[in-house]
Amino acid sequence: MRIRPTLSWTASGPVTEPATSLDEVIEAVAGRNVVVLSGAGLSTESGIPDYRGATGSLRRHTPMTYDEFVSSVDGRRRYWARSHLGWRTIARADPNAGHHAVAALRANGFLSGVITQNVDGLHQAAGTPQVVELHGSLDRVICLACKRTTPRIELDRRLTAANPAFEGTATRINPDGDVELADSLVAGFNLVDCLDCDRGVLKPDVVFFGENVPRPRVDECYRLIDEANALLVLGSSLTVMSGLRFVRHVGKTGKPVYIVNQGQTRGDQYAAVRVDLPLGPALTQLVAAVGL
Repeated sequence: MRIRPTLSWTASGPVTEPATSLDEVIEAVAGRNVVVLSGAGLSTESGIPDYRGATGSLRRHTPMTYDEFVSSVDGRRRYWARSHLGWRTIARADPNAGHHAVAALRANGFLSGVITQNVDGLHQAAGTPQVVELHGSLDRVICLACKRTTPRIELDRRLTAANPAFEGTATRINPDGDVELADSLVAGFNLVDCLDCDRGVLKPDVVFFGENVPRPRVDECYRLIDEANALLVLGSSLTVMSGLRFVRHVGKTGKPVYIVNQGQTRGDQYAAVRVDLPLGPALTQLVAAVGL
C-alpha cells in the first residue's frame, strides 16, 4: 500500500470526547501482551516536531514525495541539501521520558511489540529492542539501483567532502529530517551517487509519501497485532492509512484500541478511549502505575 500524501482530514460523525484519566490504559497494559503503535507526537518532547499538531510542520512544509525524488534531480538536490543539515539535528536528539517509558514497559514484559511510524531511531536509543520501523529510518541510505544499504554517517562524510563550502543553520527541523533552507544554498549543493554501482541514486531508507511500505514489514505488523490482546496508539493523528489500517484491523477483530494523543485522531471511532494528555508525563504515570 502506498502512503498517499494526505496532509489533512475532516472528521465525520459524532466527536468522541477525550478522557483525561489513564485508568483504562493502565488496566490494559497491566494485563500485558499489548502492542504499541507510535507516531511523531512521541518525539516532540525531544525537539522534533510532529506533522499535524498545533505547531506541526505541515503548517509550513510539504514533505518530499517519492515521485518527485526519483524523477527530479532538482528535487533530490533540494532534499539532500536540507536533509544534510536536518539529519545532524535528529541524530543529536535524545530519547525523552516517553521513549524511556516504552522501553521499560517492553523490557518488563508488558508490551509484546513496538511499531513506530517515526524515522528518528529514538525508541532504539532508549533501549527498546526489535522495533518495527514502519516507515524506515533516517540513519540508513539505500541505493535505488543496486539496493545496497549503508550507514547514513558514511553519506554525511561524502556530502561534506563534496560540499566543502556549504554552510547553513538547521532551523525548523521537520519530522522527515529536512530543514528550512534558502534556495541559493540549495542551488550549489553537489550530490553523490552510490559507490558500489557508480550510478545509483541514493535515497534515505525511509518510506516517502507516495511510496509503498514493504510488504514483509506490513505483514510483521499484522502478526504482532493479531497475537496481542490490545493496541496502544501513542502520539499519532492516524491521518495516513499506513497506520490507520492497523487500528481499523484491530477494531474489526473486537479487540480494544487505546489512544493517547493530544488532539482528535482519525482512529477515534475505533478506540475504547482516547486520552488527551502530554505523552511524557502520561507514560511516566503509566510506568509507575504498573509497578515499575
